[in-house]
Amino acid sequence: MIASLAAGCSTSYQLGSMFGKDEDKPVQTGSVPVVARADEQAPHMPPASDLAYAKMAAAEILSRGAKDSSQPWENPQSGARGTVTPLAASYRMEGALCRDFLASYVAEGEESWMQGEACRGGKGKWEIRRLKPWRRT
Repeated sequence: MIASLAAGCSTSYQLGSMFGKDEDKPVQTGSVPVVARADEQAPHMPPASDLAYAKMAAAEILSRGAKDSSQPWENPQSGARGTVTPLAASYRMEGALCRDFLASYVAEGEESWMQGEACRGGKGKWEIRRLKPWRRT
């Protein structure tokens, strides 16, 4: 009996009744870690009111065409803030001049990042085409 208990991974007998049950905890066997639920892993986007300020800052810094600079932004109503920093050089996509950027988002003591793409519209103004949570690789 002791040998079968010591084998551990080779038996499927659960010792919950002997050591107490942890029904709320996910089961983990061997060396494969328990994967978090999708809603715990997926970063979320800031509220639209905060995004509006970040997008205005992105359009402003891109219109200046400055290199190696960032534009701070802040929503005075929510207290959220951050910076927008253009990345690399501009490029052409579907005939429009475009540029990628990173935007930070700080609210309630938490910081997150977004990556975006902006292109110059018909009247020469920069328009945000894409903005999504940035995932570090």
